[in-house]
Amino acid sequence: MNKIKRNDNVMVIAGKDKGVTGKVRSVDTKDDKILVEGANMIKKHARPRKNAKQAGIIDRENAIAVSNVMIVCPKCKKPVRIGFKVQGDKKNRICKSCGEVID
Repeated sequence: MNKIKRNDNVMVIAGKDKGVTGKVRSVDTKDDKILVEGANMIKKHARPRKNAKQAGIIDRENAIAVSNVMIVCPKCKKPVRIGFKVQGDKKNRICKSCGEVID
């Protein structure tokens, strides 16, 4: 089970975009990479085509390694480590510093 899921609020803790926060757009569990809104922006050169959305130089997000981001706890409002706690028949993600359930 992956600790970071789609639509989580995360903060980049390493690399050129250190300190940037944003929502997770997609998660690639095979390569352990994620897309974060507004982080790791690159320039993509697109040719004009029949059904292309836009031609020219396009800014877009590039994938970031999962190890370079931390989830921002909704209660603490800071980047935290994630743990798991089984309550009944459900497995919940919890904040390691305050114990708040993140799901």
